[in-house]
Amino acid sequence: MNQKQYLAVETEDLQVGRSFEIQLSLPSLVTEISPFVDQLMGLLKPELDRFYKEDGSDIDIEVAVQEAIANAVIHGNHEIPEKRVHVECSCSLEGEVLITVRDEGEGFDSNNLPDPTDPANLLLSHGRGVRLMQTLMDEVRFEENGTIVRMRKLLRLPLGQQKLALGAAAV
Repeated sequence: MNQKQYLAVETEDLQVGRSFEIQLSLPSLVTEISPFVDQLMGLLKPELDRFYKEDGSDIDIEVAVQEAIANAVIHGNHEIPEKRVHVECSCSLEGEVLITVRDEGEGFDSNNLPDPTDPANLLLSHGRGVRLMQTLMDEVRFEENGTIVRMRKLLRLPLGQQKLALGAAAV
């Protein structure tokens, strides 16, 4: 089976203190979302594996990225294949994961979203993605009229490595 490659630009050590940085893009097709996220998470896995995963942070990141990209494809770019969704991801040596998803749409008012926990919205089949991203990530913010979402997750080192890192910092 021929797997699509979404890698547009890969750069390492672009910024001081960053161990990994990558930029990718995909066409605005719903069928492209899952393979793209699978490939992105495959690239991130070696970085994420350096940190404690028992808390499910890797799954949190994957689900949040999936939701952000789905929103960009469906609501931002209205599934117009000629429009692209751009994704930037970086992992710092300290375990900070930063993900930016940008669409080419008109944007939206991120402060005026319906509350998915409101009884009138409970049975709707949509409207939970932003709340889910906010729950799973440490920080989620929207910029440029909602065409850009920036997400942040701070990973923890395993306990033994935390002690080593603290000892090294004290020297």
